[in-house]
Amino acid sequence: MKPEEFFEALAKQGIDLSATQKDQFAIYFHELVETNKVMNLTSITEEDQVYLKHFYDSIVLGFVDEKLLNQELTLCDVGSGAGFPSLPLKIINPKLKITIVDSLNKRIKFLDTLVNKLNLDNVNLVHGRAEEVGKNPQFRESFDVVTARAVAAMNVLTEFCLPLVKVGGQFVAMKSEKAPEELETAQFAIKTLGGEIKQQESVELPNDAGVRNFIFVEKINKTPKKYPRKPGTPAKKPLVK
Repeated sequence: MKPEEFFEALAKQGIDLSATQKDQFAIYFHELVETNKVMNLTSITEEDQVYLKHFYDSIVLGFVDEKLLNQELTLCDVGSGAGFPSLPLKIINPKLKITIVDSLNKRIKFLDTLVNKLNLDNVNLVHGRAEEVGKNPQFRESFDVVTARAVAAMNVLTEFCLPLVKVGGQFVAMKSEKAPEELETAQFAIKTLGGEIKQQESVELPNDAGVRNFIFVEKINKTPKKYPRKPGTPAKKPLVK
């Protein structure tokens, strides 16, 4: 998906980008590829692949949850790596207030440089483990939407993300084809942490790039104080019945 095809695909969804926004994506691509030469950010570096598998794939979240494309919301992106899906969404919808949580300080430094070069405001970069950030009163149960893209199995991911969602907000997991099986094993964790499965959506990516599954979990109750557990525990001992 070349840049022109990317812009055309967005236009078909009713998203017409300004010249500034198109430039921001070009800068993003350049910074990602240049920094990737000295730091492992992504295995995907071909221009057409970055525009499809990083940029387009991130914005697909806005196709299934349109408020992300036009409303003023607080969005927390857990383990975003090189800024996906939150920064492409922020370029599309500057009204979003983004918080990115990542455990690797090198990535946070890259994102800090990138955010400045893209001239984005209301982007808060937090260096820390999701389990620690979820206990921090500054962030706990404070976001409209929390998302994560292929970070961990669903039952583990739920413990990373749901404590950050405000009651009435939602956690959206971006998953591959294995989403149904993962969801089955995550039911107990979702209920324990105050969530309820609201809907599931599947989107086929262009150019045979596979299927992206979205699992929407609504936060209906406060998360019990003991969650998330200590760093490393959710991955070693996922919540199961």
